[in-house]
Amino acid sequence: MKAIVYARSGLQLQEVPRPTPKSHEVLIRIHATTAAAADRQAHPSEAPRKSRLLGHIPGQDLAGEVEAIGCKVTRFTKGEPVVAWSGIRMGTYAEYICLPERGVLFPKPVILSYEEATTLTVSGLDTTYLLRRANIQRGERVLVNGAGGNMGTYAVQIAKVLGAEVTGVDSTGKLDMLRSIGANQVIDYTQADFTQSSETYDVIFDVIGTSSFSSIMDRLNLHGRYLTAVPQMSQIVRWQWMARRSDKRVIFWMPRTVGRHTEDFTFLKGLIEAGAIKAIIDRSYPLEQTAEAHRYVETGQKKGNVVITLG
Repeated sequence: MKAIVYARSGLQLQEVPRPTPKSHEVLIRIHATTAAAADRQAHPSEAPRKSRLLGHIPGQDLAGEVEAIGCKVTRFTKGEPVVAWSGIRMGTYAEYICLPERGVLFPKPVILSYEEATTLTVSGLDTTYLLRRANIQRGERVLVNGAGGNMGTYAVQIAKVLGAEVTGVDSTGKLDMLRSIGANQVIDYTQADFTQSSETYDVIFDVIGTSSFSSIMDRLNLHGRYLTAVPQMSQIVRWQWMARRSDKRVIFWMPRTVGRHTEDFTFLKGLIEAGAIKAIIDRSYPLEQTAEAHRYVETGQKKGNVVITLG
């Protein structure tokens, strides 16, 4: 099968063996995956310094079709459209992948194309997890820093559905798009720094992690919540220490059970099927142009998601 692998010269298209499902696994024919800014190790310049990844296939999310099932699989059938997150095993930049049936693997919402559906399991699920933990109430003020990216576009829409007044922060070229998906206010970070403003918020979702912890906390109201998708271990202890001495809360991404993923996916799927939110896709690239897709992502100009298609 065709796959993109880490090589010393960057991301390369190669022929690799097609996997065979074990008894509790499903073999999925992948139709779409994403090129995400968070997947830093996939950038060609990083490969030589990460020799442990050489020969491995990157990518963590997918939308595809069950091609074959192991002898003990009961949840899925051959030919069923699915979406999945492969986690640390990666491997979605390929024509096929084997995943455990009890993993983060769900039937694809009928209303979505494969290209739209692949954005659900990383961007959509992580955003849903953080926002649901924040327990947003109608009328609260929510600011999303990095609102124009893959997680940010979901965050703006979900917060809006929950009844919040949403402010989106991103670059000039993304502001009209943010207004079109429901942002009440927008801030162009090239012109203004929201942490230096007198405005305060009930929830700040820092998707990109570019602002200091203390400056974020200063912009939160009493009982405000700070959400971060990019926690660093050295910072988590500090956040927890400060949060214990304040009425403000810090909520960060963390690994969770398949059951929690299922709850969040059910919530997200309901919003999608009701037409309350939608996947935002900037552009698509064929598998052969994966390196080019990542070069575009690294420019910081993408709006929403960049998708890699496999037919």
